Amino acid sequence: MMRFDSLKGWLNWQESLHPLAIDLGLERVARVYRSLNPERVKPLTITVAGTNGKGSCIAYLEAIYKAQGYRVGAYSSPHILKYNERIKINGQPVSDDCICEAFARIESARGDTSLSYFEFGTLAALDIFWRSDLDVQLLEIGLGGRLDAVNIIDPDTAIITSIGIDHIDWLGSTREAIGAEKAGIFRANIPAIVGDPTPPESLRQHAIEKNSHLYCINEEFEYQKYDSHWTWSGADRQISEIPEPGLKGEHQYRNASAVILAVHLMNKNLPVDDQAIKTGIKNNHLLGRFQLINDKIPILLDVGHNPEAVKTLVNYLNITFPNKRIHAIFSMMKDKDIASVLEIMHPVVYDWFFTPLANPRTASEELMRKIFSQSSITRVSFGFKGFNDAFRCAKNQSQSNDLLLVFGSFFLVSDCLNEFEKGELTK
Repeated sequence: MMRFDSLKGWLNWQESLHPLAIDLGLERVARVYRSLNPERVKPLTITVAGTNGKGSCIAYLEAIYKAQGYRVGAYSSPHILKYNERIKINGQPVSDDCICEAFARIESARGDTSLSYFEFGTLAALDIFWRSDLDVQLLEIGLGGRLDAVNIIDPDTAIITSIGIDHIDWLGSTREAIGAEKAGIFRANIPAIVGDPTPPESLRQHAIEKNSHLYCINEEFEYQKYDSHWTWSGADRQISEIPEPGLKGEHQYRNASAVILAVHLMNKNLPVDDQAIKTGIKNNHLLGRFQLINDKIPILLDVGHNPEAVKTLVNYLNITFPNKRIHAIFSMMKDKDIASVLEIMHPVVYDWFFTPLANPRTASEELMRKIFSQSSITRVSFGFKGFNDAFRCAKNQSQSNDLLLVFGSFFLVSDCLNEFEKGELTK
């Protein structure tokens, strides 16, 4: 049995262990989980799936339950600065030692069953949570829903945030196909909450087939915005004078609305008052989600990396930074719909600075040159060694009223925040 004395050692080994980075299917991971936790003990569970908005919903849920005084576990991915961000208890990432001990238990339990990097992490979170005397655990689906490792756990409430086109190699190329995969988290007789205002028919059909209690935004629940606050109503409850969401963008009202309904429907087992809901919605921030760094030239960071996410980003830029010249420092994974992202962003971006990243899954400069050459974009710069190089070039070509936009990939935003932490970018 392998054992490592550092988290880095465990993670490096896991990356090389399984032949596929993504290997959808529940059989292997469920077998190991049964060995780790034969009684299938679990805290109350809310599972969140969707194309975009999963991390935001987890953050709102975590903040609301913490504000009410509950003990909360939250599992999300990917991380931005440290792996430990994926597994939090009461808002704090768990320690290296805690994760290493969980990995050792998983390694002991798995026998000859092969596990991917993501499956190791999911099992570690579940193992840590059931041992930690939690009131509730919040689980973010990594990819899809039906065959994602998180789906070995039966949720007490399920949320689907939005359905967009992403991961087409795994989930299909239509909203109907993707909706069917996401609906895999629904269960009989449990609430299935949908925050997408135009849910695909396949999602409704799955809810009927599984006998889930379906709640769709603008049907079973809704929100109404006013000048500096908003009102939520649904399921025989109304909450008024809710502060604006701490996370910015119009879509955050939909995410927060789905979360409020989930909290309300769990009220019998986890009572939450209106004040805790308001506190949790207001006091919220997430790295890399419309994150503004106020420097001489302001910097906006966003991990948006698919057409739906960047449409939301364009809307936010038009409302929040009208008339600013925007310089985009940009990179994406090679399996994403890069051409569509460029087309959507083109009207608001003045010039582009392609940033090569060390991760093998990111698009190469050669691929990016080809995609840009097929677009109508002409102001694009290549030839940088890495993020620092591209960022400095963009900054040097900016004026005080401009905006530097870093977007397109979790890895790119991570590089940016790491450089800021070292003080490299403010020199």
